[in-house]
Amino acid sequence: MEVRGREKMSETFIIGALLAVVGGYLDAYTYIARGQVFANAQTGNIMFLAMNLASGDIMKALFYIPPIAAFVLGIVIAEQIKKRMDGGRLHWRQYVLLLELAVIIAVTFLPHGKIGPVKYDTIANLLISFVCSLQVQSFRKIRGIMCATTMCTGNLRSGTEAFTLFFLSKDKEGLRKAGKFYAIVLFFMIGAAVGTIVTNIFLEKSVIFCTAILMAATLLMFIQPAHKKQEK
Repeated sequence: MEVRGREKMSETFIIGALLAVVGGYLDAYTYIARGQVFANAQTGNIMFLAMNLASGDIMKALFYIPPIAAFVLGIVIAEQIKKRMDGGRLHWRQYVLLLELAVIIAVTFLPHGKIGPVKYDTIANLLISFVCSLQVQSFRKIRGIMCATTMCTGNLRSGTEAFTLFFLSKDKEGLRKAGKFYAIVLFFMIGAAVGTIVTNIFLEKSVIFCTAILMAATLLMFIQPAHKKQEK
């Protein structure tokens, strides 16, 4: 049975806040438990790839290609899910969250150490990059404004721009937008703080706690916001 209104629920602030907590948590997790790597965004990896290519260190440059490829693959898979699952029993974004859940559960069981020449931590970081790519591609709006839940730079820029426009024009809409952007940054920070505490206790197993948040977001998408009932 299809539940109406899930498209709008997927763009509500509460879903964005939950996913921002997951984004911050995963960044703290990969940094603390998986080799001091930030797997959410790929700017650093692209920079190191270019720097090592420029210095002629081809082998070291190749090290940065897999996480970039995993991020790209996540975008491709998210779009495929949207195309193939849209209009199905579940909302296509719910399928994305269920895939995130499955991948994170798999990461939980990856120990430290190696499998041949490949470190388990490297595999874990690739999978987390894939998860973050799925999320950033599938959940890009909160109440109609473009917003990311796995990184902060764009939100900080957009929030500051909106606040500046409010300061110049006194348009309260700018203040409301700024509040949303800054709130998402705050929830990302909360996720990072909680992730730091929990990961220091449970180490590589701590990523499993993200599944509860993702499951809550998945279930919440069955709810239709009351003030959106008349929208298609």
